[in-house]
Formats: sequence, structure tokens, C-alpha cells
Amino acid sequence: MRQKLMEMLESRKDEIIKIRRHLHEYPELSFQEEKTAQYILDFYKGKDVEVQSNVGNGHGIIVTIKGGKSGKNIGLRADFDALPIVEETDVPFKSKNEGVMHACGHDGHTAYLMVLADCLIQLKEEIPGTIKIIHQHAEEVPPGGAKSIVDSGVLDDLDNIFGIHLLPMGPAGVVGYHSGYSFNGRAYMKLKINGRGGHGSSPHLANDAIVAGAHFVTAVQTIISRRLSPFDIGVITIGSFDGKGTFNVIKDSIELEGDIRYMTVETKATIEKEVKRLVKGIEEEFGVSCELTYLNDYPPLYNDPAVTAQVAEILKSANDKDIKEVKEFPAMAPSEDFAYYAEKFPSCFFYIACTPKGVEDPYFNHNPKFDIDEDALLVAAKAVGHVVCGYYELD
Repeated sequence: MRQKLMEMLESRKDEIIKIRRHLHEYPELSFQEEKTAQYILDFYKGKDVEVQSNVGNGHGIIVTIKGGKSGKNIGLRADFDALPIVEETDVPFKSKNEGVMHACGHDGHTAYLMVLADCLIQLKEEIPGTIKIIHQHAEEVPPGGAKSIVDSGVLDDLDNIFGIHLLPMGPAGVVGYHSGYSFNGRAYMKLKINGRGGHGSSPHLANDAIVAGAHFVTAVQTIISRRLSPFDIGVITIGSFDGKGTFNVIKDSIELEGDIRYMTVETKATIEKEVKRLVKGIEEEFGVSCELTYLNDYPPLYNDPAVTAQVAEILKSANDKDIKEVKEFPAMAPSEDFAYYAEKFPSCFFYIACTPKGVEDPYFNHNPKFDIDEDALLVAAKAVGHVVCGYYELD
């Protein structure tokens, strides 16, 4: 079956690219992917599979491929939302939706998985188990689509889930993996500090919220430098400080927002506890009142070591002309809501290198000039195909 599947994928490389370009040309934002979802649903019309739409809190789609024999059940996931970015690439299939761009490779994720799924449908009698294709909406915007799909129960019968991400960290043909904690978790913080306004000449008659806020911005960094172990990873970024007013008027209130990242659940708990403790200290020290909003968005993504070792071994022994190198990648600083699948099921989320040919310093994901080498799309399809065949021992 493995040879048949690889030949089928190779023969459909142009189709994968065509689908990717269509999706790239018509991107849609998280939770607004109505036309994208319909395009995916239309692709599966008439095929011998069960298709569920509007799964979770948006336009999620689950395609269930029941094999000809009983066995383990796995999920293959790809996301299909885009970003609020004005595209600056110079490609003929540039976004036609102004201010929206597939700047993270989700168009490629969806394109490869659609064609791979179709090939698996045609070969399903040889599969000893069930494969659920997870076309997931809204990866980019919390609460995301993954958690709601997991909570729906539609995946409860799965044993493992696999997914990939296109990353410009090498030429097409390189496949990366990382065991254990692999992507940061993320939290959102908003803090409103209420003081007492007054005349700039008479600070003793007022209570300056800007001074309290400025102290918080500096002090919150000591959580990273003085409350975390030097071996732990954490980042607190205050990205917005809204204290604009008049130069000679003391502000009565300010509002700031922050982005918090962490690599383990233990670090997550420490940072949240210390932020809340610091806010209470600001109230006491400056005599202000504070309103804190602290939301945990995505957990850290944990790649199961045993499953990841199996994936790495399958890919290293694939002997595939399109998979030129399989190597360990570093842990990633961004966040990824695949983490919700990995919390419930032993999973592996691995990486497909996609640096455009001839480019030494590629633009990374989420950049308005982000682009990929489309040869990486076939690499993605074949890599996941090899994992499926290796998992089910279909050689």
C-alpha cells in the first residue's frame, strides 16, 4: 500500500498546489471561514466517507475514513484559517481579500491533507482501523477551534493524532521533529489601574495611575528573572500601554495589555500566581484599585516521546526521494492550539521545511512577505502518508 499511496500522491502534486493557490487567493479570518469550509466540503461530495460539518465552535469538519479491517484509530489534522495581514508578496495568486492573508501556511496544510485524504479513501480497504481527517477552523484566535472539537466528543475513539506545520527552517525535503514540550503555551492579560486624576502642578492632591502602571511594567519582568528557575522558559510582553491624555493632567486611570508565554504547565501556574500577587502589591503600594483580566489561551504543546520517536523512525527509514533529511528541530516560541489534541491523545506535531528556493534569509510565518517552496506540499503529504503506513505497518 505504501508504494501505491506514494505514487498516487506524486501524480497529484499539481492538484495539491492548485488547491493551495486557490485557498491562498481567498483567505478568511478565524471563525469567518464559511467559503473555505464549503470549498472543503464540496471536495468530499460523492466520496465514500462520513463527513461532519460545523463541528466545535465554528466551521470545523471531520471526515471519517473507516478501514476495511478493525484496528487502531488515528486523527490527521490541518487548520484552514488566515490572518489579518495585508499581503506583500508578489505572486499571481495573491490574496483577493484585502487585509487578509494566509501568512502561516494553513493553505498548504489544508491542500496536502485534502489530497492525502482522498488517496486514503481510495485505499481504505487496506487500512486496519479508522482515520479521522480533522479540518480545523480558527487556529489563530483564542479560544481557537481545537479545544471545541475535542470537547465535542467526536474524536473520543482516537488513539493518536498527527499534524504538521510548514516552517521556513530549511529547504523543501527537510522534515523536523521535537519530543516533549515543543510549542509555548500562551496567556492574555489586561490590567486597568484606577487612581485619582488631578492637575499636573499638584500631584499630592491626585493619585497618578501612570506612575503605578509604569512601576508594574518594570516589576512584572522580575517574575521572569527572579521567580522562574534559570532552566525554565517564560516571556511577559506588555504590548499596549494606554495612558494617553493631556501633558499637564494627571491620569485617573490607565489600561495595559500583555502577552505571556511559557513552555510547561508548572511555569504557567507560577507566572499566573505571581502576576496576581504583583497586582495586589501595586494596589497596596500606590493606593490604587486594579481590574485584572487573565485568560489562559493555549496550553504548551507536548509531543508524546514514544509517538514522536515512532514518527522519526518511520520517516528516517522511508527511503523517499522527496524526503531528503529528517532531523530534530528546536522547541518553538509561538503557540499552537494543536496542543489541545495533544493534551488528550498521545500525539506528534512535526515540521515540514519550506524555505523558497534561492532564499537565504526567509520571512518567517506571520510576515506579510511570507512565502513557501510549493515542493514542500508534496513532502508534507508523503511524510504524513509514510507515518500512516508505518503506524499501521502497511508495507
